Amino acid sequence: MKRLRNSSAGFTLIELMIVVSIVSILSALAIPRFMSASTRTKQAEAKSILKQIYVNEHAYRQQESTNAYYIPGGPASAAAPDAFKDILIEIMPSARYTFTITAVGDGFLATAAGNIDDDAALDTWTIGDAGTLTCTCNDIDQTDPCA
Repeated sequence: MKRLRNSSAGFTLIELMIVVSIVSILSALAIPRFMSASTRTKQAEAKSILKQIYVNEHAYRQQESTNAYYIPGGPASAAAPDAFKDILIEIMPSARYTFTITAVGDGFLATAAGNIDDDAALDTWTIGDAGTLTCTCNDIDQTDPCA
């Protein structure tokens, strides 16, 4: 009768060290990409609402007898979601940005400012009556000197 060898089952220290090093390399590559995608998604909130403001401002101007754009008394944010209700824009309770609309000559300038990565800098986007969407301060880009 053959006798079975008694061997302990498991992994060696070398095998575990190789697995740990592979996982750490993969996470070092994946985490920055995930964070970048996450912040771009947060910026999409600002872009989307600013584009809605642009379209609704032009619709408001066409319906008004004064042929003027809507200029609200204060900013709209998660704390004041109905500030732009006259142009049919409601800010959601989860909004990260504060939106303002100011008069610029005969036109308007809508601004979105928000802190999307918990540092001192604010991410700031603008759109005017010409429809040009501009990032004036990119909170993601570390080389951008906005503070």
